[in-house]
Amino acid sequence: MADAEIDVIRQMLASSPRPAGLSERRRRLDALGARYSLPTDVQVEAADANGVAAEWTRTPEAEASRVILFLHGGGYVSGSLDSHRHMFGQAGREARACTFALAYRLAPEHPFPAALEDVTAGYDFLLSEGFDPKRIAVAGESAGGGLAIATLVSLRDRGVPLPACVWCSSPWVDLEAIGGSMTTKASIDPLIQKPYLTELAAAYLNGADPRTPLASPIYADLRGLPPVLIQVGSAETLLDDAVRLASVAGAADVRVTLEVWPDMIHAWHLFYQQLTAGRRALARVGAFLCCHLA
Repeated sequence: MADAEIDVIRQMLASSPRPAGLSERRRRLDALGARYSLPTDVQVEAADANGVAAEWTRTPEAEASRVILFLHGGGYVSGSLDSHRHMFGQAGREARACTFALAYRLAPEHPFPAALEDVTAGYDFLLSEGFDPKRIAVAGESAGGGLAIATLVSLRDRGVPLPACVWCSSPWVDLEAIGGSMTTKASIDPLIQKPYLTELAAAYLNGADPRTPLASPIYADLRGLPPVLIQVGSAETLLDDAVRLASVAGAADVRVTLEVWPDMIHAWHLFYQQLTAGRRALARVGAFLCCHLA
């Protein structure tokens, strides 16, 4: 049986189609996040992570020594702390951890590898603040999920101690967009289509090869990475990105948990306040993170 709650979300998204202009697209995504209030017990504190704008969120359940480094989605060209604050705040509550979200630079003003440089700077900041890598998780949604994997590869290659684990929500890891679900799920995905992804990839890559491993980490050597939780909806054009990432990581001897959520669309976690599956997915995230940050 189809999920009636996700149908309401579909109708809401259909009533506010993606505009053509970049600034309007950015405002639209921020407005989606603004639909949901932040619980009154969530503390928000602006921060500077070695020159990168960032934000702490803390709930009463958070242990001060646990931190989730969170990377928002938006195809590398949109998304912000405003668009995802309610969601990463809830993820921190479920994981009993503080969240440290980065406002990494966006394309086309700041193409690859600017976002990657900002995230590695953010991770270095956490280490300089005395956080134990074994008490740090990296998390990202959509483009942020791909960025999370690329960050771990970059840190490993630099010889930097890696975090305890990583959570990827609907990760975009193939900027060529050649997964079969780009076609098979096109008629039911209300948010992400191949032509749109191709446009985003061009803006982010700025002429770089779409198979560059730190831009498309599906092509990276993933050996030595920490345990990964990958969550994806069955109604996403990015379904194959998630499945292929799990396969590549598993073949590299990385411990992988892949969850495919029936009927769920891209970024369904954002709608958790009116979506049972969103709350359940975040609870699963919390259990995973608690296990590895303990």
